[in-house]
Amino acid sequence: MVLIIGSGVGGAILAMELAKSKIPVTIIEKGPFCNVGDSYKYYDKVDDYLDLSKTTCVGGSSVVAAGNGVRLLEEELKEYGVDISKELDEVEELLDIHQMDDSHFGEGTKKFIKAAKSIGLPVIKMPKFIREEDCTQCGKCAWGCPNDAKWSSQDFIKEAIENGAKLIDNTEVTDIITDQDSVKGVKVKKSDGTEEIIKSDKVVLAAGAIDSAIILQKLGLKAGEKLFLDPFVTVGGVIKDINYHKEVTMNALVIGGNFVLAPHYSVLLNENMDDDNIKKGDILSVMVKIPDDNHGKIVNGEIIKENSIKDVRFIAEGAATAGAILVNAGVDPNTIVSTRLRGAHPGGTAAIGDIVDTNLETEYKGLFVSDASVIPKAPGAPPIIAILGLSKRLSKHLIDELS
Repeated sequence: MVLIIGSGVGGAILAMELAKSKIPVTIIEKGPFCNVGDSYKYYDKVDDYLDLSKTTCVGGSSVVAAGNGVRLLEEELKEYGVDISKELDEVEELLDIHQMDDSHFGEGTKKFIKAAKSIGLPVIKMPKFIREEDCTQCGKCAWGCPNDAKWSSQDFIKEAIENGAKLIDNTEVTDIITDQDSVKGVKVKKSDGTEEIIKSDKVVLAAGAIDSAIILQKLGLKAGEKLFLDPFVTVGGVIKDINYHKEVTMNALVIGGNFVLAPHYSVLLNENMDDDNIKKGDILSVMVKIPDDNHGKIVNGEIIKENSIKDVRFIAEGAATAGAILVNAGVDPNTIVSTRLRGAHPGGTAAIGDIVDTNLETEYKGLFVSDASVIPKAPGAPPIIAILGLSKRLSKHLIDELS
């Protein structure tokens, strides 16, 4: 039996592929199996800086993702001896990643695209894994789609269960059980407080870059020493009744030299406006995101992260560009404000070449990691597709080994 810890992006595709190959699989998830539309109820409480949009439920943070299917890290991973080109092709087909139909571009996104082009910026439609026929353009992607119109890891978990996988939810893995240099199982704590040992000589950690690192640290591994968190802000201003907050979020993309820009609404902008009469529907806004350096750490379960001078410079450069786009789009320049600096897409805490090998296996035989922990470099963009590719590659390795 293969034990998979976590039901997010990395764990879900692995569970599905193994189960379809008739390999016994048990998935252990800390959170509950909720309806996707209710997933906003399971956001983790985190420090104001982090604002990771992280949920603890079956499907992990994929249930509140914006549906962005950006293909990235392909060439960077080859430098580490890992080629996921074929797996990325398979994932793009599996999720039907595509640029959405023009019918799903609202006025705010159209203004963003036109304004970016007018000042010479390269702008594209964002690749998405959202089904137009189910999408009502309600703007609730980050709260859990009420119409289940976008792919989430829950889709793969359901398919894994249909093919014989077992799901244990509301159960936290507290320790990995080892014997000398091999894994033997896990220790879990159930919602009622009872503890149990679940035995297996194949365990895959897919609990996310933070939780997986904390578990690995208990084994004495030097995980969590090279954490990255892509810094970002959202910059916005007033165009009366633009109603961007009800559009498909982040449906266009500008890739700059040191930053990426995408239209994105944040309720924090309203809180920063001087005029209390400004409504959600009066704001057009842009996310400014930059790739991080691996300078963060996880110490005693806490995240330690400081921004560098380079971070501040790149964010300022991106924010100035976002401001230019907004003004060209018709935003009143006197109303432009920014959110505080936050962080997204944690990773790098158990990187390939440091904590895991090219097959994502640790120094403990049979103990693998398959989430954003293993990504060596910050992508500066959502790493969902890269994680899916890495996990699909691992599934092939395990199927070859166990068949």
